[in-house]
Amino acid sequence: MWVAIVVVLVALGSLLFHLFTPWWSTEIASNWGSMDLTIDITFWITGPAYILILLFTAFCIYKFHAKVGKNEAAPESNHKAAYDPENKKLEWWLTVGTTVGVAGLLAPGLIVWNSYVTVPEEAVEIEVLGQQWQWGYRYPGADGKLGTSDATLVNGDNPFGLILDDPNGQDDILVEGDDLHLQLDQPVNVLLRSLDVLHDFYVPQFRAKMDMVPGLVTFFWMTPTRTGTFDILCAELCGSGHYAMRGTVVVDEKADYDAWLSEQQTFAQFRAALEDKSKDNSSVVMNTVGPQPAHGVMSR
Repeated sequence: MWVAIVVVLVALGSLLFHLFTPWWSTEIASNWGSMDLTIDITFWITGPAYILILLFTAFCIYKFHAKVGKNEAAPESNHKAAYDPENKKLEWWLTVGTTVGVAGLLAPGLIVWNSYVTVPEEAVEIEVLGQQWQWGYRYPGADGKLGTSDATLVNGDNPFGLILDDPNGQDDILVEGDDLHLQLDQPVNVLLRSLDVLHDFYVPQFRAKMDMVPGLVTFFWMTPTRTGTFDILCAELCGSGHYAMRGTVVVDEKADYDAWLSEQQTFAQFRAALEDKSKDNSSVVMNTVGPQPAHGVMSR
């Protein structure tokens, strides 16, 4: 009897935990209400099945447990649970019910996935670059277009591997190891690249998550719908510093976003600064190794 009671308490406890937990319907900062709806559908399908299975298990434990009768006049009280491995009717019911349940779980997910990767035309492209163990970001400049890139061009002077003679890339705004700023209510197509190993760009509050594969450009889109600061995590084990590969997304009002963007350096400015630095270093070297005064030699 006590085993059956424990199983019933587990079923009731699970139901109460789900209904009264403070985080099961957490406020999010993106437009993926369909994702939360899919999660709710999953709960409505799997939750009743979970509760019914536990209650049925408790019933069977109580009803069909082995009994030892003490009354010789009632031998039917001496019995054990019957072993019945074949029940065609029950198998058909389970097969049909499982098929309907699995279809109900998969169909909403396919619909949401299609929306997840169907980028609206008004979305602004922003690139996220992952490498051990930091993030980098690239924004389009005044032309609204990202320049083309080539992984073979990545070096200290060109961390994003931009093609130098591409006019669309000269005004690209480069941000290394800083916050990712997004504009409130502006759809964003997030392009994802990795320079070394597998990474995964994950913003839990946005319901946004996608692998970053070396040699490929993956993507998803979202629309931030409230201001705030949200965590960026790498959700793919990427080496010994994986735990520290974190960042933040800052969702700004349009005025704040434009002000922040205006303070950032473009690719052309980045290259000009490198050239100036190179000239300064060359000047210092020339002054150091230039003509030296002659030294006299004293002799007796």
